[in-house]
Amino acid sequence: MQFMELPVIDSQEFDRIFLDSVPLLDVRAEIEFKKGAFPQSINLPILSTSERQKVGAKYQKEGSDAAIDLGLELVQGPLKQKRLESWQEFFQKNPKGYLYCFRGGLRSRITQQWLEESGTSCFRIEGGYKALRNHLLQKLEMPKAANLRMISGRTGTGKTHVIKALGQALDLEGRANHRGSAFGRRVEAQPSQVDFENQLAIDIMKQHEAGKFLFFLEDESHCIGSCHVPLSLYKEMKLAGMLVVEEPLESRVDNVLEEYVIQAVEEYQEHFGESGFEQYREYLLGSLQKIKKRLGGSRLQEISQDIVMALDELEKKQDPSAHRVWITKLLCDYYDPMYDYQLQKSLSRVLFTGSRQEVLHWCEEECK
Repeated sequence: MQFMELPVIDSQEFDRIFLDSVPLLDVRAEIEFKKGAFPQSINLPILSTSERQKVGAKYQKEGSDAAIDLGLELVQGPLKQKRLESWQEFFQKNPKGYLYCFRGGLRSRITQQWLEESGTSCFRIEGGYKALRNHLLQKLEMPKAANLRMISGRTGTGKTHVIKALGQALDLEGRANHRGSAFGRRVEAQPSQVDFENQLAIDIMKQHEAGKFLFFLEDESHCIGSCHVPLSLYKEMKLAGMLVVEEPLESRVDNVLEEYVIQAVEEYQEHFGESGFEQYREYLLGSLQKIKKRLGGSRLQEISQDIVMALDELEKKQDPSAHRVWITKLLCDYYDPMYDYQLQKSLSRVLFTGSRQEVLHWCEEECK
């Protein structure tokens, strides 16, 4: 196959692609896209997953030319026209969009040429997905401990509220779609690790573009559900200064009750409909099982009974107050001792301690 000389986008434009959320047409196979992509990308493959496997096998055995020939044989006639029309529609809706495949090679070049021959001109990203991905990975290396502030505090103190109220924060839990604890799973699935990292890198880029180089983050463990904080960032987080939020136990119980019971039940019922409450029941009791070794058998049984009773009260009487019993026990007997132990090892990093509002005010003052 003879290729035309068609326009490409090089690495000098990569920052703008993400800062401006330029629409991207990803022509990789579905399986590649699911493993990781970019927030503004749409997947319209030139080869399906099974077709790609066949072409890949041909490439390994007989080389590039044979692989191209097989690809052209697999995608021809009505199938080629259908895929071509889907790409044309993308560029009609996104005339400033760009095209890429994995390395900016055969698949995107063929797609670009077919589009050009049909009367639709577009730009292809040089280096493709891999080049864009490496560009974002470099951005994850940028934040250093001196420019990070960790929002710490016991469970229920409202650390996430501080993060969301600040204009220059990295919301790790929000991007991971997880609350960061044994009870942290949400209704919607978490993003892939690659998608999680890509979005964090873009967040960092946009903050820097806005002239903000100080980042506030919640003091997280390395794992947030199935997502892992990038190692380079996590190492800097463990060296950064800490702001400790302190709130009375009653207020903390209120916060946990609101987020993990009242809001969570609404979330489950909205997502699952009639089976929502039973799905929530399964989630809550299943989450407790994740910490059974640390609780011990008798304590696990006691709290399980408290949860079952509270769930029955909530289902029958629409009264969530009984949930305060098990929440208080878990905070005092499980989460607080674990947090206090970790804090003792990090006291030298503490810059300020105060109520949620006081910590928020401190952060806002440092941002000025």
